[in-house]
Amino acid sequence: MSSNTPPLSPGVNDGPSRRSWWILTVLLIGASMSVMNATIVNVALPSMRASLGATPAALSWIISGWALAFGLSFIPAGRLGDRIGHRRIFLLGIGLFALSSAACGMAQSVNQMIGARIVQGIAGGLFFPTATIYIQLLFKGAFRGKAFAVMAMVLGLASALGPMVGGLLISAFGAEKGWRLVFFVNLPVGLLVFVWSFFLLPKKGEIRGTAKGFDLLGLLLLTAGLSAILVPLIEGRAQGWPAWTYMSLASGAGFLVILAAWEKHLEHKGSFAVLPAKLFRHASFSAGVVLELVFYASFVSIFYILSLLWQSGFGNSALSTGILSVPFAFGSILGATYSARITRAIGRQVLVIGTAALALGLLSIALILSSMPVASISIYTLFLPLFVVGIGSGLFVAPNVQFIVATADPSDAGAAGGVVATMQRIGTSIGLAIVGSVFWGCLDLPRGSIGRAGTAEVANAFAHSASVAIGVCAGLAVIATALVFSLPKFVDQHYRQARANA
Repeated sequence: MSSNTPPLSPGVNDGPSRRSWWILTVLLIGASMSVMNATIVNVALPSMRASLGATPAALSWIISGWALAFGLSFIPAGRLGDRIGHRRIFLLGIGLFALSSAACGMAQSVNQMIGARIVQGIAGGLFFPTATIYIQLLFKGAFRGKAFAVMAMVLGLASALGPMVGGLLISAFGAEKGWRLVFFVNLPVGLLVFVWSFFLLPKKGEIRGTAKGFDLLGLLLLTAGLSAILVPLIEGRAQGWPAWTYMSLASGAGFLVILAAWEKHLEHKGSFAVLPAKLFRHASFSAGVVLELVFYASFVSIFYILSLLWQSGFGNSALSTGILSVPFAFGSILGATYSARITRAIGRQVLVIGTAALALGLLSIALILSSMPVASISIYTLFLPLFVVGIGSGLFVAPNVQFIVATADPSDAGAAGGVVATMQRIGTSIGLAIVGSVFWGCLDLPRGSIGRAGTAEVANAFAHSASVAIGVCAGLAVIATALVFSLPKFVDQHYRQARANA
């Protein structure tokens, strides 16, 4: 840090400066905009489907394309921040996010929408990790924990508000204008955050990494492999699973094998790797990464399914769909609030309880949709299972990363955290592709029923399809529960043992 540059924070033993809290505020507004964007779009899907003539595969791409681009941007964003400064990366990401949101709102075709969403995902992946980086820079000791707690609470609230805001916009301005406003609302907020950040974020004194290189080939192999797997999962069902889909899946697996060999080669050279091979020598870390992927695949998809069911199947309003997320939001906030205290008391069991609660709630929703008359299904019917799903996700999401990172060597904690964050987004994207394919593949609408949402035939068809798709989510949650047992029982004990063996 330059000698003539004031410190970002007064010191380890002192509280952070007032400026530090203002910086945290603007960073969290930006991060909240990204999180809200991830949930608000689900409510708008039926409106976009009618307006743009989107196919089921296109709807899947609108969600999963964003999630994949968002996740794959995390690692290069951190590396670029180390090179040119995190302030520049944050400003670049926010500016690009605002402009791509406007492009989404102005889209006149499905292809334009998908392209703009992918750019929006890249932009979100650029600026979102910066909030965590600046908390590390600005806050020390107990204040850092407090800042992370504030961040978790704010992001949880933003996630819950997304569907409500989307529902209100569509109900107030109509389907056509409403879904476009879902994206346009990011423009003024994004510009405000950009200007505020430009003057507030420190221009000097940032901590930068010492590792050299970027591993562009590794990033390209990872992107190519995952894309080759996702494309047939999304497009295959509608096209009758032609030969190219199987070739694409095989090539995707091949790209990932080559990636593993390349990352191992970089490790021998001592160069930077996108996915450090040495992390995966720990069996518990490898299982933990799979756990992260499976967990996010299991529960993020349900809002995509429920939104289509509630509007396109049952004929309810977008606002009603937004209200449907309220019990989940309450449960999630409640679970996250007490997760740290429960973790200190019972360790890894908090994750077992969280994934088991998630599986129980999802299974209950699937059984309700498959066994109850559709005329009897309401928000009140699903309130309790959605609340249980929320508690399960809150108990898991808040503490799970520290358990997985604890399986790696303490010196690799930063790299491990980056891999875990990337796997969360990749799991979201793969889960949406798989669960979406199951949903549309099981949907058997009567001839001539398109556009007749709310009729008994359409409602029954959507309820059946949704029950099967959410049943798949429940199965993934059961697998996640089993994978939890690969993690250490208590994080602190594991860290102490790792340090002693180092």
